[in-house]
Amino acid sequence: MTLAQASIQPTQPIPIQPAILGQSLRYFKGVGPRRLEQLAELGLATVEDALYYAPSRYEDRSHFADIRSLKAGMMATVRGKILARSMRRVRGGRSLTEAAIGDRTGILHAVWFNMPHLAQQLVIGRSIILYGRIELGRRPQIIHPEIEQADQADQAASEAPEATSSLHMGRIVPIYPLSSGIGQRYLRELMWSIVQAHASAAEDTLPERLRQTNDWLPLEASIRNLHFPSSWQALEAAKRRLSFEELLTLQLALAQRRAQTEAKLKPQRYRLDGPITQGLQKALPFKLTRSQQQVLDEMLADLGRSSPMHRLLQGDVGCGKTIVMIWLLAVAAQSGAQAAVMAPTELLAEQHVRLIQHLLGPLGVTATLLAQGVAPDQRLSREQDIAAGRINIVVGTHALLERRVQFKRLSLVVVDEQHKFGVLQRAHLAAKAQEPDVLIMTATPIPRTLALSLYGDLSVSTIAELPPGRSPIRTLWLHESQRDALYRLVQEQLTQGRQVYIVYPMVVEQAQSDLKAATQMAQRLQTGPFKHVKVGLLHGQMKPQQKEQAMTAFSQGKIQLLVSTVIVEVGLDVPNATVMVIEHPQRFGLAQLHQLRGRIGRGAHAATCVLVGEAADEDVRKRLEAFVATSDGFALAERDLEIRGPGELFGSRQHGTWWRFRIANLLRDSQLLEQARAEAQTIVSQDPALSTPEFSHLRYRVHRLRQEPKDPKKP
Repeated sequence: MTLAQASIQPTQPIPIQPAILGQSLRYFKGVGPRRLEQLAELGLATVEDALYYAPSRYEDRSHFADIRSLKAGMMATVRGKILARSMRRVRGGRSLTEAAIGDRTGILHAVWFNMPHLAQQLVIGRSIILYGRIELGRRPQIIHPEIEQADQADQAASEAPEATSSLHMGRIVPIYPLSSGIGQRYLRELMWSIVQAHASAAEDTLPERLRQTNDWLPLEASIRNLHFPSSWQALEAAKRRLSFEELLTLQLALAQRRAQTEAKLKPQRYRLDGPITQGLQKALPFKLTRSQQQVLDEMLADLGRSSPMHRLLQGDVGCGKTIVMIWLLAVAAQSGAQAAVMAPTELLAEQHVRLIQHLLGPLGVTATLLAQGVAPDQRLSREQDIAAGRINIVVGTHALLERRVQFKRLSLVVVDEQHKFGVLQRAHLAAKAQEPDVLIMTATPIPRTLALSLYGDLSVSTIAELPPGRSPIRTLWLHESQRDALYRLVQEQLTQGRQVYIVYPMVVEQAQSDLKAATQMAQRLQTGPFKHVKVGLLHGQMKPQQKEQAMTAFSQGKIQLLVSTVIVEVGLDVPNATVMVIEHPQRFGLAQLHQLRGRIGRGAHAATCVLVGEAADEDVRKRLEAFVATSDGFALAERDLEIRGPGELFGSRQHGTWWRFRIANLLRDSQLLEQARAEAQTIVSQDPALSTPEFSHLRYRVHRLRQEPKDPKKP
């Protein structure tokens, strides 16, 4: 279900956006057809787009530094007089333009490469302003500084005193994200003209009560200070106010959706305790952990309510989410209902079916698999049994979404490893039932700020502890030069009867890449350092029967060393496997690395995860260091958010394209998010449809949020 489908209809009409905010940027000076296309690449199509287009950073050019005070490495703004200039050709045919700039304290040498046109601007005796990084060698110099004629800056300040000075010098200067063909000075000047002309057209969304309570700036002042701040304090106040507005809009939409879900009545009623759940409890060879029991109690309470459950279950790798899921499936079966479990890979789906059949089959529960690897005649027969209600539990991949797959009395929908599916895919499965109970599961822990943003309409349960007896996993990061030590470690474990995974990022080697690949390396390892043991191969391009054979052989110990791609990140549970080697770890995200590490340490023996590769850049180094430092998935998720930011984690592939933060930052604004969530819950509890006049503009914002976003590149 999308937010658009889950809207709460207001009793008041949706306010109309001021026409000027929807005006195309093509009406502004200097914006021709080509510029319009370039601006569209930045998401800039209308006046409103521009007003909320936040700079990525700011440079303080408000203070002029004396030349004698300059220090190496500092970014400085200098005002002085041109004392001399020259231009000549240097090695390679490049042009070199130099100028000596003097003030009352000293002389600074400015240097530009391949900018011969500057010679015309560098008139001896003229005052000039420069901004750039200072280098100190045998003489102070500044390489490729931005420049502006001092008389032009003075004129700009006199004509527009509210600008304080030039747009580019003598102030806190905004630095905008750019696309190909768009220059910083051009965009800055365009944004200035738009803000000056139309910031007043933006209507204040926040009610007066909220503005006064939080001492927020008016919207117009916030927009002006976002782009061209009068001070750092004014900039901070503007960002906080605009971020809160953005976060509040999202939280209102999520709160409305949750309120609507809670207002619905589901047709199914469950028998929470009965012969199947009692039989399952007796069949389990272990006792649920306190954390497992707590989340199970929360979900059973959800199933017992008249409104449908919409819950997210998260927990670290190996914490025992699967058995909690199977308990809910047992409840559905003993209540005469059907349940569907959607998994991202056949490997995981097959494992779920085997475990469900093992635990619930003896209790009379029927379960089947729907996936691409199922033979057509078997698949047709299973689909007929599902439609007739002869199958209690259906586990599958994307095959469950096909139109021909119909259920007789589907009531419980489970989506495992939710980050592998899009919003619409999950909604399509839920649409096969009337107001089903929905459980979304993930072994990729989600930072709280992301959870409140992505899943603020869901109840969230967390399994916070691992089952007893799990062995700690040691993690190492080795470089290529240490491969002999790695193979000795692997050999030691194989000699002790343990099993080993070696994971590669590619199936086959490619001529244009120096990455090792699973197919070739399986052959080399079998004929080389590990010829004395059975080496197996597993990857996604194998036929389903081949994959099943490889998995079964590894599970039964007939394969001692399994060479694979990332396909093993979910779905294999081999307690005897004690080593996970990950080649070229820079090609995997933190979540994938953590999932791969979770394949080992599942038995009584100590386990070791080894990364083999180099750090190509600073972010990769930080990511791998964080992975080595902790095995806590929740701590890793927070670190991943810090390193990569929310953009990639909050991507459209996983979560739909209906929301993008323009100004708010989940790392910086976590407290604002909590405040916005609390405020949204209060507002929706009092006025679910935002129908009172004080919420009219918020109602418009929330309404806009529910609409599918328009592509600014399309008319």
